Amino acid sequence: MKIGIIGTGNMGRILVEAFIEGKAISPSSMMITNRTKSKALQLKDKYEDLQVGDDPQEVASQSDLLFMCVKPLDVLPILNKIIPYLNTEKCLISITSPISTDQIEKVVPCSVVRVIPSITNRALAGVSLLTFGENCDNFWKTEVEQLFSKISVPVQIEEKITRVSSDIVSCGPAFFTYLLQEFINAAVKETGIEKVVATKLASEMIIGLGELIKQGHYTLPALQQKVCVKGGITGEGIEVLESELGEVFTDLFKATQNKFKEDLEKVHIQFTKQ
Repeated sequence: MKIGIIGTGNMGRILVEAFIEGKAISPSSMMITNRTKSKALQLKDKYEDLQVGDDPQEVASQSDLLFMCVKPLDVLPILNKIIPYLNTEKCLISITSPISTDQIEKVVPCSVVRVIPSITNRALAGVSLLTFGENCDNFWKTEVEQLFSKISVPVQIEEKITRVSSDIVSCGPAFFTYLLQEFINAAVKETGIEKVVATKLASEMIIGLGELIKQGHYTLPALQQKVCVKGGITGEGIEVLESELGEVFTDLFKATQNKFKEDLEKVHIQFTKQ
């Protein structure tokens, strides 16, 4: 099976690296392209057998399974260029959340899947979110799920929970690394611990925490109870979090939902004019 990837920005590059290093796809079976071709050539320098196409049309013509890893408003213009190279035997994957599988199915003749990956997939971990088009062939449903199982835990989701699921899976790493960095900065400021030491300790703590959860030793509430001894130091810290965090995560989800609505409207206008 030939795999094509249009767009090798942050997420496109992560998928290329994860698929190859997770042994899901061989470099020789993959063709990539990017508007700034040097970005695609950087990947070829890393994986010699990787093929680089001159444009989306060449990649689409050579691919059975085609990934669109571009910004939402760039999807439709590229689709219009590659439609002659798509057919009912092929499958197209979009990785952008504001565009539904239904919208793409009205434009192209092939099977359609939306996959929202996560930066954690680069470590062959985390979740990838799958939504299959109504007319997606069962063959491609199986192929796509098996492909992403090599680099993640694939989870099928309904359209109505796309944004919140993406916030948790795809945006979550940025949100929580921001909090972790603030945690480290505060430790340095208040105690004088060297930043490199605090970063090492905090990073290893997060890795260990992830392993505890992964191995099923504790639920999240049980883990907190185990560490938070009544009247102890951890309890004092939890009280600060309870009083100062307030509605921060509620406001976070409100902000992402509002931005998503704006993106949906822009995409709707674009596809309506098609």
